[in-house]
Amino acid sequence: MSFSADIITLFPELFPGPLGASVLGRGMSDGLWSLRATQLRDFATDRHRTVDDTPSGGGAGMVLKADILAKAIDTIAPLDDPRPRILMSPRGKPLTQARAHELATGPGAVIVCGRFEGVDQRVIDSRGLEEISIGDYVLAGGEVAAMVLLEAVVRLIPGVLGALDSRDEESFENGLLEYPHYTRPQVFEGAEIPAVLTSGDHGKIAKWRHEQSLALTAARRPDLLK
Repeated sequence: MSFSADIITLFPELFPGPLGASVLGRGMSDGLWSLRATQLRDFATDRHRTVDDTPSGGGAGMVLKADILAKAIDTIAPLDDPRPRILMSPRGKPLTQARAHELATGPGAVIVCGRFEGVDQRVIDSRGLEEISIGDYVLAGGEVAAMVLLEAVVRLIPGVLGALDSRDEESFENGLLEYPHYTRPQVFEGAEIPAVLTSGDHGKIAKWRHEQSLALTAARRPDLLK
């Protein structure tokens, strides 16, 4: 069974967007994964197709209504649907490479793209939505965040990337940031490719790359070394 992603959004026309290009797009065409975007307003019950209301207790912005969103989730992912239900949210747990690997080995995901001020907490609780964040900043909505999550996950599905070895030494795969890369020309604006990389000594090259990864991680992401 291939990986199946369902997106609940107010802007289904944004999908697949970049997810339909390059290796991810080929993977979709080859049946390795699928994507469906559903308009949340299709589940509204009034003629204005209202999906939000003012926050209880006052405050700025609007909140996505629990009853409308619950109906959408229940229609797209009934109780026997094994896929995790995810809400893209700046207050969620940070997306990690480890979580991406877990999702890539599963049946897919149902992803809710938040908008406005947020989502009624009752539907988050009752439908078991896993809140995931892609960083400590706020976007206008969850659509771009959903694309980030899906790209991180789908590229890990067997067959989507041509050469599996190409990801083995990527940043975060071994707990470190990736080492620097170089290619021809040998000299660029006076800067040469490090001699060790053209030495042909694979042992020395591996040692150099590991040392570079350690140094970069210590300088930029010391939290990964704890």
